[in-house]
Amino acid sequence: MPHGREWTRTESRSPRARPKGKVCKRALTWIKPSFLWMMYRCGWGRKEGQETVLAVEITRDGFEWALRHACLSSFVRGAHPDLASWQSELRGAPARVQWDPERDLRLNPLPYRSLQLGLSGEAVRRYADDWTVAVRDVTPLAHEIHALVSGGDLDSAARLLPQERPYAASDDLLAHLRP
Repeated sequence: MPHGREWTRTESRSPRARPKGKVCKRALTWIKPSFLWMMYRCGWGRKEGQETVLAVEITRDGFEWALRHACLSSFVRGAHPDLASWQSELRGAPARVQWDPERDLRLNPLPYRSLQLGLSGEAVRRYADDWTVAVRDVTPLAHEIHALVSGGDLDSAARLLPQERPYAASDDLLAHLRP
């Protein structure tokens, strides 16, 4: 990785892609660090409005800023003092986290969860202007892996998957985001 930066993937819905500096304040931009979860979400790049799949490399500092300033995307009894406190936190947070089941090659849910990070407002501006290091179109890769999975060649499909490893984060970075 250039300059020791970490990277993550994010989905891009091509019709909603915005030029640098043009940020929709109400919409969320979702970072999906799991390739297979992203494939589940965009249907291997075949869902309408999600035909382009981008791998976006961002800085580790940016990703961790978003985590530090995030709140859970839904109320969890025990994680929040009460519903009103969570709603207030959500309104003020520039990022939100949800934990969704990880996916296998057939996009079936696995028994563990992956973090999804939604950005809005200030976080989207920082993402677009400060954190993004590189953008690659991985749509052809998504289609190639999907074709192998559809043809039953899971071993070949697995060899093409991007290398992923658990994110090394301190407990204090994620403590407020665990349900």
